[in-house]
Amino acid sequence: MPIESDVPMGGEASHVIYSMTGYGRAEGRYQGFPMLIEVKSVNHRHREVVARLPRVFQAHEDLVRNLVQAHVRRGRVDVSISVNGEREGGGELRLDRPLAKKYFSLLKELQRELGVPGTPDIGLVAGFRDVIKSVESPREDQAALKSVEHVLAQALKALTRMRRQEGRALGRDLSARLREIQRRLEAVGKRVPHIVKEHYTRTEARLNRLLESVGDQDRVDPVRLAQEVALLADRSDISEELTRLDSHLQQFRGFLRKTEPVGRNLDFLLQEMNREVTTLTSKVGDITVTQEILAVKAELEKVREQVQNVE
Repeated sequence: MPIESDVPMGGEASHVIYSMTGYGRAEGRYQGFPMLIEVKSVNHRHREVVARLPRVFQAHEDLVRNLVQAHVRRGRVDVSISVNGEREGGGELRLDRPLAKKYFSLLKELQRELGVPGTPDIGLVAGFRDVIKSVESPREDQAALKSVEHVLAQALKALTRMRRQEGRALGRDLSARLREIQRRLEAVGKRVPHIVKEHYTRTEARLNRLLESVGDQDRVDPVRLAQEVALLADRSDISEELTRLDSHLQQFRGFLRKTEPVGRNLDFLLQEMNREVTTLTSKVGDITVTQEILAVKAELEKVREQVQNVE
């Protein structure tokens, strides 16, 4: 379903996505009887339509499924159609003669063995399972077809309206969390140069104290120290991870502007973002950066929970 632009928030457009959760209902009439159609949708990895139809509408189950699938691309949708006052006795009654004869023959055989006089009661034979049964033949009822099309269209419109409304809340929440993640990653990027400088100062002071303790008055070779710090800086360089995370965030926002379902794409991006964040944690041994990364992880988990309900 399309994603619509909403009121800009903080310089970034907020978008209306479609939630997989929704409910719609509509009422109508069929041959003078009240008819109710309810449509409920919940999140699901794929698209699944489950229809519960009365006898008179069973011939149009494919129509019901097609109408629903035209409105919903992903999620489980339950469609329930009921008609109050519908008479179910219009089916054809059929007699299974071979089965009836078999029952009758067995009863006569039992009578002979037990020495019971008379003839088996035909009513008893008719009451056995499947001797007489009602056979329903789904038929193309044009009146039923028009009733279903009209009322189901109204129910689906109500479902879409609720899914859009739920999607607005999802969109606002996702946009806010993306901005928070971006802010914290920018803080990490600004912190990295200071980490290298602080490490240089700490390492120099530690080595000088060590030399003084052994009576060596020579100071630390600044060239050698710079080389060691440069090696550390190279091992802890996180510029590539930050660049990829920024790219993933931009892609995430881009998917929110697309006109087709994007839930699976967003889920994949979140996996990639979590992988990059884990790498950041292992590379940088700085308490401030670690705190920021833990906060990013918490936000990503909340985003993941919300994305599970995006169509």
